[in-house]
Amino acid sequence: MVADFHAKAIHDISGAKLVGFCDGGSGRAKQLATQYSCQAFENYQTMLENDEIDIVTIATPSGFHLEPTVAAAKAGKHVICEKPLEISLERIDTMIDAHDKAGTLLGGILQNRFNEALVHLRQAIDSGRFGDITYVGVFVPWWRSDEYYQDSWHGTWELDGGGALMNQSIHMIDLLYDLMPSIETIHALAGTLGHRDMETEDTAVAILRFTTGTLGIIYGTTASYPGQLRRLEITGTKGTVVYQEDSFSVWQFAEETTKDQKIRKQFSHVKGPGGMAEPASITHENHRRNFKAFIHSLETGEEFCLRGNEARKAVEIVLAIYESARQQKPVVLNNAEENIEA
Repeated sequence: MVADFHAKAIHDISGAKLVGFCDGGSGRAKQLATQYSCQAFENYQTMLENDEIDIVTIATPSGFHLEPTVAAAKAGKHVICEKPLEISLERIDTMIDAHDKAGTLLGGILQNRFNEALVHLRQAIDSGRFGDITYVGVFVPWWRSDEYYQDSWHGTWELDGGGALMNQSIHMIDLLYDLMPSIETIHALAGTLGHRDMETEDTAVAILRFTTGTLGIIYGTTASYPGQLRRLEITGTKGTVVYQEDSFSVWQFAEETTKDQKIRKQFSHVKGPGGMAEPASITHENHRRNFKAFIHSLETGEEFCLRGNEARKAVEIVLAIYESARQQKPVVLNNAEENIEA
């Protein structure tokens, strides 16, 4: 499914050419190669021998990202890899190190960073329009059926690296990291409440304290029937914004500007369900923007916003949430000196 999104995105970028697909024996590569009139390689080792290929995209299960990514680096190929970059920080660091040594670029795919409405939200934050930001929260109240997890790598520690947070909510967690100062403290709870047979969590809640003192919440689930829009809330002493998918249900500031009404009008309608109940319901437009930014970085030398170390951060936050839930106590990030148990 995700490889198809990648193919559509590449097809829509001027100057980019889709060379081919490979798989691990499923036969999917041949199907997609026929669909897109390109090559089907027997495996990634064979594919990496092709001199026509400059960039490899990775759309394997999350716990299978490391091996092809490192092999691509050794073959001198750049890599843009689906979220999460991998399921452990050690494996991610191995990927980053391989590309650093090869002089190739490793980038992540967290395509929601490229939503159009976020341009205005970033500007509002950077210009201080919120005043003192007192609270921020991300909510991913999604639904997945039991069938989604049966006989699948989804919801397994070995290949998914987690459940509702690592797979589904990671996009909003990445936005939280991208928009806000660093998280200092996480205190979390997690459980498997609606899908009793899955290994990992289908529901998790984390309370956050940022290095600025701002408080926050992360809530992610795949056990909220029939699924609702994911959202981000930011509020402060001078403004409040509620962002849903690529729209604003609230855009209100104490000091109104001439652009505010236009922003409210332009981004008042949700364009689609965004995967809240059906993974295939998203479009490939943000993947196209994500890929185009990666190519632009290679062509110009400008820094890619989701280079390996940046894409790593969302995984670090998810793993810290899991650690807090396991230990049933707060976890401190970013070398905070405060003794939170005192």
